[in-house]
Amino acid sequence: MPRFEISTDYLKRVLIDLLETPSPTGDTEYAIGFVEGELQSMGVATERTTKGALLAHLDGLRSDKPRALTAHVDTLGAMVQKIKPSGRLELTALNGLVWPAVESEGVFIATRSGRQVRGSLVFTNGAAHVNRNVYDAKRDNLSMEVRLDERTSSAEETRLLGIEIGDYVYFDVRVETGQAGFIRSRFLDDKACVACALAAIKALVEAEVTPAQRTTILISNFEEVGHGGMDSLPDDLQEMVVLDMACVGEGQNGDEFHCSICVKDGNGPYSKGLTNRLQDLADRLGIELRPDVYRYYGSDGGAYWKSGGKAQVALIGPGVDNSHCYERTHMEALADTAQIIAEYMLAD
Repeated sequence: MPRFEISTDYLKRVLIDLLETPSPTGDTEYAIGFVEGELQSMGVATERTTKGALLAHLDGLRSDKPRALTAHVDTLGAMVQKIKPSGRLELTALNGLVWPAVESEGVFIATRSGRQVRGSLVFTNGAAHVNRNVYDAKRDNLSMEVRLDERTSSAEETRLLGIEIGDYVYFDVRVETGQAGFIRSRFLDDKACVACALAAIKALVEAEVTPAQRTTILISNFEEVGHGGMDSLPDDLQEMVVLDMACVGEGQNGDEFHCSICVKDGNGPYSKGLTNRLQDLADRLGIELRPDVYRYYGSDGGAYWKSGGKAQVALIGPGVDNSHCYERTHMEALADTAQIIAEYMLAD
């Protein structure tokens, strides 16, 4: 049985706040600052890395087998690639954006001056009464454009708004919660796990208990582009648990109501010993931890290993439906994930 209770009210609140803080890869300062503020309010020591990630440090009863937890705050997104002669914008994706899934979505263009210009992502020449090919045409960055909510009809007029190539684009996340326990939003990957980690740490702090081992928490900010997982972690780590969303879909063992543990992803198997220990821990807690294989998936654990990391690595996370699109999970999966994180930090 669990030794203490995770505050699901806190978990939900901090998740919603984090989801509503834009953080596409490369532009994560506000989200990192938010997490930093939460940790510091708990009395947890933090520091920034040169690349802008966040490290938190928890003393342990021992330091002979130091551990790390990592979750990433960066999300998918886009940047301005071209200002068209019409004044509209052509975008370039930040990693695995699914273009059809963001058609007609509202956006903000974050200019260098700090101004945010409102618009929406639409299919070019997208009027069904004008273009009969609109129904089955391919959706990608070249066939879609940002229609600005400003009176502009030329590249020169758009530039006068402060918009330039390289500006980041923030997509509306459209967070919704309900009495059934579901949370719908863009970018639950991986803000759901960041919120779970914060809720677990808060539970330990409020219970005035100390982790079994010295523990480092890395909130990485370049996972989506593959180089977040080695950022300034201690050289003497023995174990690292990656916290990242679990795949949900046809052929997968996980679902939205459970935490899953990834035994293998696109980079190969995770550490058998640490994976088994986490499964045993979940069994003792009475939590159903779903083992699964993620075929088209990579994590900060793979980046850590490829950068020369020597620790054992395992990966857990709540099931997230419709990943990289309009995502959904359930509070039961989030609470189970946070509980496992907290108990792992206390386990010998």
